[in-house]
Amino acid sequence: MQNENEEQNSFLGSELLGSAVRFRVWAPLANEVHVVVEDGSGKTLCLEPEGSTGYFSGTLHGAGAGLRYRYRLDERGTFPDPCSRFQPEGPHGPSVVVDQNAYVWRDGSWRGVDIKGQVFYEMHIGAFTPEGTFDSATRELPYLAKLGITCIEIMPIAEFPGAFNWGYDGVDLYAPYHGYGDYDAFKRFVDKAHELGLGVILDVVYNHLGADGNFLQQYSRDYFTDRYPNEWGDAINFDGPSSGPVRQFFIGNATYWIREFHLDGLRLDATQSLFDSSQPHVITEIVRCAREAAKPRRIIIVAENEPQQAGLLKPIDEGGFGVDAIWNDDFHHSARVALTGRHEGYFHDYRGRAQEFVSALKYGFLYQGQHYFWQKKNRGSPALHCPAWSFVAYLQNHDQVGNTFYGIRLHEVTSAGRLRAMTAVLLLGPHTPLLFMGQELAASSPFPFFANHKPELAKAVWAGRKEFLKQFAQYATPEAQARVLDPAAPDTFKRAKLDAREREDNAPTLDLHRELLRLRRTDPVISRQAGEMLDGAVLSERAFLIRWLDPDNDDRLLVVNVGDEVDLTPAPEPLLAPPPGSQWGVVLSTDEVRFGGPGATSPCESNRWRIPAECATLLRAEPVRGP
Repeated sequence: MQNENEEQNSFLGSELLGSAVRFRVWAPLANEVHVVVEDGSGKTLCLEPEGSTGYFSGTLHGAGAGLRYRYRLDERGTFPDPCSRFQPEGPHGPSVVVDQNAYVWRDGSWRGVDIKGQVFYEMHIGAFTPEGTFDSATRELPYLAKLGITCIEIMPIAEFPGAFNWGYDGVDLYAPYHGYGDYDAFKRFVDKAHELGLGVILDVVYNHLGADGNFLQQYSRDYFTDRYPNEWGDAINFDGPSSGPVRQFFIGNATYWIREFHLDGLRLDATQSLFDSSQPHVITEIVRCAREAAKPRRIIIVAENEPQQAGLLKPIDEGGFGVDAIWNDDFHHSARVALTGRHEGYFHDYRGRAQEFVSALKYGFLYQGQHYFWQKKNRGSPALHCPAWSFVAYLQNHDQVGNTFYGIRLHEVTSAGRLRAMTAVLLLGPHTPLLFMGQELAASSPFPFFANHKPELAKAVWAGRKEFLKQFAQYATPEAQARVLDPAAPDTFKRAKLDAREREDNAPTLDLHRELLRLRRTDPVISRQAGEMLDGAVLSERAFLIRWLDPDNDDRLLVVNVGDEVDLTPAPEPLLAPPPGSQWGVVLSTDEVRFGGPGATSPCESNRWRIPAECATLLRAEPVRGP
C-alpha cells in the first residue's frame, strides 16, 4: 500500500480512471487552479490544494479519453498541462486526456537489452520516411533488422512548436509530437521493433526547454535558474530553492517513457549542462529510477558529455552515475580529419593520424586529461579501464552532419575508398558503433539543421546558426554566410528526407555495411568486444593495424590505410607475424568489387607486406597449408 500511495503522490498530469479523470499539477504561483474543459460546455473543475506543497489535484467524473482541457491559474489565463500526454494542436493548444491502457502490448517475452553487443541506428522520425510518421517508420523496421542493427536511437520526440524540428526545442516533455501520429503510434513502433528483436532508446533533453510554447514559468518560477551558464537558455533548477518538485518532474519524465512506452533506455543530451551540486546528482537519480521502472526488463542509459567525464560510467554504488556508455567525439573528430584533411574549428586538436585510431580503439577517449588547445584547458578524465563497449563511436550523427554548410554527408567530402576503410574500423572495432540514418547507403539527402519557428524567433535562430558556423574558415566568408540554409524554410526540412529507392541504387555500400555487421555479430573473436585482447601499431602516418590476440591463437588482424599505398619491405613489426603454425588469410577487403571497390588483393603475399591505398583488410590466422 505504501508503494501505491507513493505512486499516487508522485503522479502528475491527467489519468483516466474508468469514467473519471484525475488531475494533478504543481502550481505554487497560483492560489486557485481550475480544469477548464474545452468542449463548449463551459464545464470546470476546481482542484484542491495539497496543503502548502504547491500541488493541486482533483477528479472529474463523467469524463473520458479525448477530453480536451487547460488549467486556469487564478485569473492570469489558461495554459496547457505541463505533463500533458498529448497536444493534438501543438504546444499552444489544449491538452487531451488519453487512455494510457488502451494499447495492448505484444512484447511480454521481451527482456530488454544490455549495452554490450549493440549497434545503434540514430533516426529522426520526421525525416526517415517521406511521410515522417511513427507508422511509416514502423514499416521500415524489418529493413533495419536485416541490415544488422540491434538498437534504434530516436532523436527527441517531445512536442515542439511548428511543423518540423530536430527535436531539441521540445516544450511538452511528456507528449509525443502530434505530427508523428496519435498517442499510441510510438507504442506501435516500439512493439514492432521488439517483435523483430530490435531495442529502442529515446534521446531526451533535460538541460533546457525550447523558447516557444514553454509555459512552465506560469506555474512556477523555480523550474529554471540563472545560477549556471547554459548556451541554450536558462538552466534547469535541480539544486536551488523549491528544486524538489522540479527534480520530480524530470525524473518522472524519464520513468514515464520507460514505463508507458516500454523503451529500452535513454540517451541523455548534453549531460555537462545538467547542473546539480546536491547529492545524489539528478543524473544518478534518473538512471536509478529509470532502471527501477523498467524491471524486470534491462535498459541502457547513454550520455552525451562534451568534456568526456568518465565518472559517468562508474557504478552508482561506487560513487558514479551508473551510465552505460558515452558518445565518443574524439573518434569522430579524428576520423573526420583523416577523411577530409581539414582540422578547422573544433577539429583543431586532431590530425587523423594512425596513432589516434590505435589509441581510440584501445582506450576510448583520446583526451583523458591532457591540454586541449581549442578550449584552452585540459579535456577529459582517465578512462583507461572502462570497457570498450562503453564508448559509442560514429563517423556521422545528427550534430556532425548538421554542423556543415548544407548538412553534407561524409561520402560527399572524401573518397569512396577512404570511407569504406574507415567504415570497417567503425563496425569491427570493440566500441559500440552508431550509424546515422542513411549512412549505410550513402544517402544523397543532406541533413541540415531545421527548426520551424515563428518569424521573429526563426530569424534569431538563423543568425545564431551562421555565427556558429563561422568557427570553420570555409563557412566564415561573406559568400558562404549568405548561403547558410534557413532552418525554418520548409525546403530545408524536405531535402533531409531519405529516399528508400537508394537502397537499390547504392547496393554496394549497403552490402558493405551489412557484411561488416554480420562479421561483427558472428565472428567469435570480434564479437567479444574485448578491449583487453587488442593491440595495435602504426605502419605509416595514415596506415595502422589492429590485432585481436586470442588465447587459442585464433587471432584477427585489421590492416587499415587511409593514405597512399605503403610498401613494408622489410616489415619489422611483430604484430604482423601470424601465430605459430599459422598464416594470414583474407576474410574481407573493402576493395572488393561487390562493395564498389577496384578489386581486392592480399596485403601479405610473396613474403612482403604491401598495404593497398585507401583500403581496410580483415585477416584471420589459419593453419599453414601443406606444400
